[in-house]
Amino acid sequence: MDFPQAEKYLCSFTDYEKVPGIAYTAANYDLRRMEILLQSLRNPHLGTKTVHIAGTKGKGSTAVLISQALVSAGYRVGLYTSPHLQTVTERIRIDGTRISDNDFASLVTEIKPMVESVNRQAAYGTLTTFEILTAVAFVHFKKNNIDFQVLEVGLGGRLDATNVVKPDVCVITSVSLDHTEILGGAVAKIAAEKAGIIKPGCTVIMAPQAAVAARVIKQSCLRQGANLTQVGKDVTWQKTGSGVYGQKFNVIAMKCNYELTIPLLGDYQLENAATAVAALEALVSTGARISSKDIREGFHKVSWPGRFQILNREPLVVADGAHNAYSMKKLVENINKYLSWKNCFVIFGTSSDKDTSGMAREIRTLRGHIIITSSEHPRAASIDTLSEIFSHAHVVPVKAATVDEALSRALEQAAKTDLVLITGSLFVAAEAIKYFEKVLLKSLSRS
Repeated sequence: MDFPQAEKYLCSFTDYEKVPGIAYTAANYDLRRMEILLQSLRNPHLGTKTVHIAGTKGKGSTAVLISQALVSAGYRVGLYTSPHLQTVTERIRIDGTRISDNDFASLVTEIKPMVESVNRQAAYGTLTTFEILTAVAFVHFKKNNIDFQVLEVGLGGRLDATNVVKPDVCVITSVSLDHTEILGGAVAKIAAEKAGIIKPGCTVIMAPQAAVAARVIKQSCLRQGANLTQVGKDVTWQKTGSGVYGQKFNVIAMKCNYELTIPLLGDYQLENAATAVAALEALVSTGARISSKDIREGFHKVSWPGRFQILNREPLVVADGAHNAYSMKKLVENINKYLSWKNCFVIFGTSSDKDTSGMAREIRTLRGHIIITSSEHPRAASIDTLSEIFSHAHVVPVKAATVDEALSRALEQAAKTDLVLITGSLFVAAEAIKYFEKVLLKSLSRS
C-alpha cells in the first residue's frame, strides 16, 4: 500500500473518534484483542522505558515537554499523541520528527495480515482504527530502537489501547468533565477511568486535582503499591515573566530547582510543565541521565500547535483547542489576563458530544462578536445546533458555513487592535492554522 491506500485501509475500521457516544465498556474497548495483535507482532510495546499519560486537560502538552527534554538529554524518544491537526502521521514521532508517509504505509502493510487474523477470529471483538494506529506506533518505535516511549492516552485510560504497556512513570494531568456520554458525568468516575493506567510499583505523578479526583487517584495508588508525587504539593512552580514569546518560571521540585522558559502561553501550561519536571525527575530515579540543562533546553524548544497559538499579530489572532467548559474557562481567564484588544471576535465550533452550553457560558463573558461554524470533522456539531445552544445562553451568533468563511468575515471586520479567537475544538483550530498557512503561501508566491 502507498500512503493514501494505507490511510483508507485504516479508515475502513470502526473509528470511535468519529462516532460520538460509544459506550465505554469492555465489550467495545476490549484490550485482549490488542494484546493478541501485539503478541503476533512480538510485543513491540514491552521492554522500553515508558511514560504513560492520562488526563482530561494538558496531557498532550505534558507529553511533548517530557519528550523534548529526553531528546535534549541525548535519548532516542518515541512520542505517540492524539488527535492530529493535519495528518495522521503527526501522531507518531521519533525525536520530534513525524513518521514518514512511506514508513507509515509500509508498517500498515506489514501488520495487515495480523490485523485481519485477529478480526477473523473476533474472539474479543474486532480491532478499531485507534488500536491499529497504536500498534503501528509500537512497531515503529521498536524498529528504530528508541530508548523511551512517551504515550498519551486516547480516551479514558483503563480501556484505552495504549494501556497494554508496563510504564515506569504514570502521569495523571488535570481531570474534569469531558466525554461525559462515554465516561460518565461524575468527576470521580472519570478520575477512576484515568487512574486505570496505574500499574503496581510504578511512580505516579498527579497534577493538581479537584478533591474528589485526587481522592480516587490516591486510592488507586494505594491499591497498586505505586509511589505518588503530587504536583502543587511536592513540586511547585512560580511564574517570573510572560509575553507573546512565552513564559518564564521557576519549578521547585524534589531533587532540584529549575529556572525555565517555554514558548507556550497560558497559566495552565506552567502546571503542565511542573508536571513534566516531576515525571522527568522520576525517570532520573530509575537511572535516566537528565540534567537541569537538558530540561531547560528541551522545554525552550517545545512546539505544540493549536494550544493558545498566535497566528497573526495585527489583528491578534489566537487559535486554541479548548473543548470543554473547564478548558474554556481557563482560556478566557488567560486571554483577559495577558492579552489586550479593543474588540473581540470569537469563532466557535465544536464536536457534537461536548458540553457546548458550558463553553458558551464562558465565551459569553468575553462580550465579543460570536461567529459559529462547523469543522470538516464527521463528529462536528451542526451550526443550527450551536445556534440554538448559544441562544439559550442569551447570545445571538453569526453563522458561517466553514472555518475559512468565518475567518474571512472576522478579518474583514477586525481592526489592527482587535482580537480574533478561534476555539471550541482542535479540529477547528487545525483548520484555522491551515487557513493562515494558505495565506502565507499566497503572500510568498506574490513576492
